[in-house]
Amino acid sequence: MYERDVLAGNWRRPLRGRIPQVPAEPDLVVEDAESGFCGAVVACDKEAVTLEDRFGRRRLFPLDPAAFLLEGKVVTLVRPAASPDSRGPRRSASGSIAVEGLRARVARESRIYVEGVHDAALVEKVWGHDLRVEGVVVEYLEGVDHLPEIVAEFGPGPERRLGVLVDHLVAGSKESRIAAEVSSPHVLVVGHPFVDVWQAVKPSALRIPAWPRVPRGLPWKEGVIAALGWGVDPGEAWRRILGSVATYADLEPELLGPVERLIDFVTDPAQDD
Repeated sequence: MYERDVLAGNWRRPLRGRIPQVPAEPDLVVEDAESGFCGAVVACDKEAVTLEDRFGRRRLFPLDPAAFLLEGKVVTLVRPAASPDSRGPRRSASGSIAVEGLRARVARESRIYVEGVHDAALVEKVWGHDLRVEGVVVEYLEGVDHLPEIVAEFGPGPERRLGVLVDHLVAGSKESRIAAEVSSPHVLVVGHPFVDVWQAVKPSALRIPAWPRVPRGLPWKEGVIAALGWGVDPGEAWRRILGSVATYADLEPELLGPVERLIDFVTDPAQDD
């Protein structure tokens, strides 16, 4: 028997102290838990915070307890305790602290390979700042059918690491069988489960309910475009999709995790996987 009604009290607002308090620093990307509005902090006072979404729209929200989501976790935003002449650290599209006045570092010998030009464009848009800080170059393969030969030609080593991002890396797939042929300790092959990297963009970023299911035997991209009724070619469709991405918050976790692993792998020679 419970000593009291488990539904008694204000269950929507957990007790103070159980939810982390996060300063509403400029450029911090959060989501209003009630409305789903996602944006970066552009202003904050003692009672409310202003968020700006990827379309430039701004909305004002009260600083209520447990009212926001940060990386999918409930938080309470509070007014930053910053000095009057300090705006706090700026954030890159990946959520990392941006390096002001950045000059791209001389490229490392290590590389990250992705399957196609769309994968490369998406990685650049979200992680481009981080990659320039670290001096990491991203190249695309136009498929992974010859991945073992490409790895051998690259010549990986302790100071020359290679990270590979593969589409549709799921058990039993052609991609998984090819990836299994790569065994060098200086190469990390990771992937996402999506048929195409388009699906790594959250449907909410495009204002669609979900990515359409395309029957087997039909070209996937063309099938998606037809199902959505966009009436454009794949190139224009991709520009629309990429334009909907402002920060990491617009991407699925199944892509975020693998890309972060690859960046860590090629920038930390002491790391062993």
